[in-house]
Amino acid sequence: MGITTVNQPPRLHGRRPLVRHYLEMVLAMIVGMALFGGLVSLIFALAGCSDLLDHVGIRAPIMATNMCLGMALWMRHRGHRWLVVGEMSLAMYVPLAVLLAPFLLGVVPGAAVTGPMHLLMLPAMAIVMVRRREEYAEHAVTPVRAKL
Repeated sequence: MGITTVNQPPRLHGRRPLVRHYLEMVLAMIVGMALFGGLVSLIFALAGCSDLLDHVGIRAPIMATNMCLGMALWMRHRGHRWLVVGEMSLAMYVPLAVLLAPFLLGVVPGAAVTGPMHLLMLPAMAIVMVRRREEYAEHAVTPVRAKL
């Protein structure tokens, strides 16, 4: 008599799948910032208001959104559900909120917003990934069709 097993997806262990997926998302963020940033710059230039992008209070949220769009598109391509994409996107906006409020109140200079915002996004994303380790490890190995 043999033992019957139920087919279950293989459990993924180790950090390699998570690190790979993390790096893919960071690359997608950079691509999103470059592509959508160029598009936004063009739109602002055509509208004759390129100088608005010099204001950190406008530039930082646009940059965060451009990065978030690139990352979200990649996550959907990799098969993540909207809930997971939204959670990661929210994590990316937390550093913006933390840094933009003191800037708008005049407590920190504009130079202390965009650079630190980008740096703080990295651990914010890592925290979300560790929280949902199985989700990210599974999608790092093989893209699956995203479920709504």
